[in-house]
Amino acid sequence: MAEITAKLVNELRARTGQGMMECKKALMETGGDLEKAEDWFRKKGIKTSVLSRQATEGRVAVAVSADGRVGAIVEVLCNTDFTARSEPIGRIAAAATALLLADPVAQVAANPDVQALVVSAAQQTGENVQIGRCAVLSAGSGRVGGYQHYTGRVGVLVAATGNPGDELLRDLCLHIAAARPLAVNRESLPPELVAREREIAVEQAKASGKPQNIAEKIAEGKLRTFYEEKVLLEQKFVKDDKKTVGQLLQSAGAGVEKFVRFEIGQ
Repeated sequence: MAEITAKLVNELRARTGQGMMECKKALMETGGDLEKAEDWFRKKGIKTSVLSRQATEGRVAVAVSADGRVGAIVEVLCNTDFTARSEPIGRIAAAATALLLADPVAQVAANPDVQALVVSAAQQTGENVQIGRCAVLSAGSGRVGGYQHYTGRVGVLVAATGNPGDELLRDLCLHIAAARPLAVNRESLPPELVAREREIAVEQAKASGKPQNIAEKIAEGKLRTFYEEKVLLEQKFVKDDKKTVGQLLQSAGAGVEKFVRFEIGQ
């Protein structure tokens, strides 16, 4: 079992908002595993105020090819939001997305031209500038839509099937940016995530005195709510909550094959 150090206890306190002794007990019960310790609290029905790690600053850039078949999204990281909005970071973002549109399998961080811009930006700003996450989506016979929030902190790409219009593509991107889905459909969710949510729901119900069979039924109900919150096609459309995204797409004769959402610090 890992040593339960003061540093480990303090990190769990920061994540959960629980007291020192409670956090020490949770860590002892879970072998010093922070994630399992958080789940230990949830299984007991104890609400936790999980705090996000301090966000790395930077900018997310999005570009879509002229024919709408390919899209690229790139994260450029730095130390301050001031630098994230600067021209040197903008030049890196533009070069990186253009590179990926021309060569979807390019290693952006290793490209000499992008490297030169990164080094130049670091010298100009005195900050640690680097390429973060990168992704490319292609739509085949469909279309790719892209959205970049005006702050540069959030960017979205979506590969749609059928023949969606510009307005629908933009609405889909805006929805994904705001609603933060984890997957297009239930089948695309990581099985371990679903299993974890089910286990936590069962243990919460049992902690309130429910027998196993009732706890499992309650867990299935909570899972349905989880799907409605995290699965794109089952989410309520942000511009009209009387319909789901799936219903919106069906009425337009379109679908979503895949999406990518980047947010600085997430």
